[in-house]
Amino acid sequence: MTVQLLFRFADGSLDDETAVFSQRGHFRLLADRLVQRGPAFPHPLEMSLDACHDLVTVRYQDGHGATRVDRERMHLPPDLANGVLLTLLKNIPPGAPPEALSFVAATPRPRLVKLAITTAGRDHFSTGGVGRSATHYVVKVELGGLTGWLAPLLGKAPVDSHVWILGGEAPAFVKSEQPLYPGGPIWRIELVSPTWR
Repeated sequence: MTVQLLFRFADGSLDDETAVFSQRGHFRLLADRLVQRGPAFPHPLEMSLDACHDLVTVRYQDGHGATRVDRERMHLPPDLANGVLLTLLKNIPPGAPPEALSFVAATPRPRLVKLAITTAGRDHFSTGGVGRSATHYVVKVELGGLTGWLAPLLGKAPVDSHVWILGGEAPAFVKSEQPLYPGGPIWRIELVSPTWR
């Protein structure tokens, strides 16, 4: 399966992520490509993950404006969520999110982190005058190690992301509030029609 999430901004910026995954018995990321460029992204980059060969490639501009390409072999675990987090959240049993998923942070020096997922209850909204409720998930980045211990002390801890999923026979994304890159502002992404209480 292939899933693409593409945002084109009025200022010409682009956030484009395409993930390829299998779903035989369980979801497994095979490849992911993320492109972020334009004024909305102070550090434009392109990151590709080849989960079958444990290879991460990052193309970015260094502090002098020169383009650099770094390739790194990393152990990419089978629970990697890059590009498929929303798909995973739409397909988990109600009230039983996974405790944590692996994720490669898109930085010039890629870093494998854990995403701790918890449920924060249900929030009510309406579409077309019909009341509905969505499960509110909180996604917390766990850096681990010394960095994870120092980050909150230095005010550098990653902010939590929030995602709302409508359950039922055909689960659907409703809304998210999250940064699109490490240290970035919180962006609210939501469908046009819901009215929240």
